[in-house]
Amino acid sequence: MSHFAQRCGLHDAAREAACLQTAQLIEASGVQRVRLGWCDAHGMLRGKTLMAHAAIKALRDGVGMVGTLMLKDTADRTAWKVFEAGGADDLPGFAGAANLVLLPDPASFTPLPWQAHTGWLRCQPWFADGTPVPLDTRRVLQRALARLAQAGYGLKTGLEVEFHIYRITDTAPQLDPERAAWPGLPPQVEMIHPGYNLQSEALIDLADEPLSIVMRTAQALGLPLQSLEIELGPSQVEAVFDATDALTAADQMVLFRNGVRQALRRAGYHATFMCRPPFPNIMSSGWHLHQSLVDLATGGNACVRDAPATGSTPADARHTLSDAGAHWLAGLLAHAPGMTALCTPTINGFGRFRPNALAPQSVIWGQDNRGAMLRVVGAAGDGATRIENRVGEPAANPYLYIAAQIHAGLDGLERGLMPPPACETPYAEGFEKIPGTLSDALDALRDDAALNQGLGPDVVRYFCRIKRSEIHRHAQAEDKADFERREYFSRI
Repeated sequence: MSHFAQRCGLHDAAREAACLQTAQLIEASGVQRVRLGWCDAHGMLRGKTLMAHAAIKALRDGVGMVGTLMLKDTADRTAWKVFEAGGADDLPGFAGAANLVLLPDPASFTPLPWQAHTGWLRCQPWFADGTPVPLDTRRVLQRALARLAQAGYGLKTGLEVEFHIYRITDTAPQLDPERAAWPGLPPQVEMIHPGYNLQSEALIDLADEPLSIVMRTAQALGLPLQSLEIELGPSQVEAVFDATDALTAADQMVLFRNGVRQALRRAGYHATFMCRPPFPNIMSSGWHLHQSLVDLATGGNACVRDAPATGSTPADARHTLSDAGAHWLAGLLAHAPGMTALCTPTINGFGRFRPNALAPQSVIWGQDNRGAMLRVVGAAGDGATRIENRVGEPAANPYLYIAAQIHAGLDGLERGLMPPPACETPYAEGFEKIPGTLSDALDALRDDAALNQGLGPDVVRYFCRIKRSEIHRHAQAEDKADFERREYFSRI
């Protein structure tokens, strides 16, 4: 009798060998329990903890999970009425909170550095009949990369992530049963450094303990951490990673956020990837996504050109970028309004788009200009030439964030779009503005035909419905600041 992985069409000799190797590793390393994690619509890890023998069995048979976990908004409220007739007609397979099956990737096994005798496996959800769940966000990126490969390209991305770390002073607000609510309060905190002294060596020394925990955690998870820096804002830091292929980078972002939050919490710190923590005089955090096309035939950087295009000036994209790179840049610009909700998916994140804040306001590009939405870095003949998208927030689902880049860029490639001249004054008037609210960004996504076709209309409807639930509850909240403390600061 076949097991579940075989019925999914996944299992071959190579996967069987990987299952055997992982089972041996679990047994030999003294691992007692294994967390089976998958990434939800918000980029957060969820999952089950199995005992070692059960985890080994799940490598081939999977483990059940309630399907409504895929339908939760940021407060963990189900955005569909799955127990009402017709309530989930637009989501076949989810009515009645039916079970899905989590199937682990045996090659993803990782011992957790902050928890003894505990391992972790990355999973993806499947329907019980062995068919893939198309709304799984990792699968959304896998499909985007497959489409890109058909055009002869891969995508290399580098992560540059800002976030905040606070020292916990009192857990009573969060853990007092008399104050429990849905969602609950965060702990009380104080800053780890006073800020407003960018990349200060004195402040990095002051914040050494939590930053050392971040470093050890990232390195123990096998993540290619390049640097840790003091950012401008109070208690704000930045982590920079070596560039890698897009799917690996997305996986790494999920692991990094989850790992550092848990490891820091055990040491008495609260890390948040919320864009604008709920305190006065803070600085917004961004997630700057560096990207370059890879020529699959040669493995080279397809954004590089040998010499500036004839007659071009530095204001022309083809002065720096290859023709393919210029088309990709133009596609990112053409679909910037539609992709914004996938790059900045919280109400809170839109407070970042303000003038002279090293965050974008308009749909423009610039040559090494950190005020532009798209920053072109490099020069003709420079193998590190790339495009940096600065519109994202660190709370974004990395699979959706990167998939949006691919479908927008591919449209530019396929239609041969060319960008306008570079902008040197990114906060001047007269340019198309990035959507100013999450609601406006969702409208732009809904109306973007190329993104709907690339991502799939079902994925767009699914994402928009979950985010509309969040918007509706925020509109009804009497205390908007309290909403963001509970919904974002406590959880993200």
